[in-house]
Amino acid sequence: MCVAVPGKVVAINGDMAQVDFKGNLVPVNTGLVDPKVGDYVLVHAGCAIEVMEKDKAEEIIELFMELEEVMG
Repeated sequence: MCVAVPGKVVAINGDMAQVDFKGNLVPVNTGLVDPKVGDYVLVHAGCAIEVMEKDKAEEIIELFMELEEVMG
């Protein structure tokens, strides 16, 4: 099973963005979408596949944090 994870775009350079995942900055390819700095994107396999509404992204991030607590 594969999971896509939301993160916040903090910088953009061409088709690449730096995306913040709970303090971890990761380079992400944005060739499939058109995000702006401050947007949340859903990332799968290093590629942004959707620009998300902030509320929806934060809800998913919170669910992942709850899962970490239960599993960890």
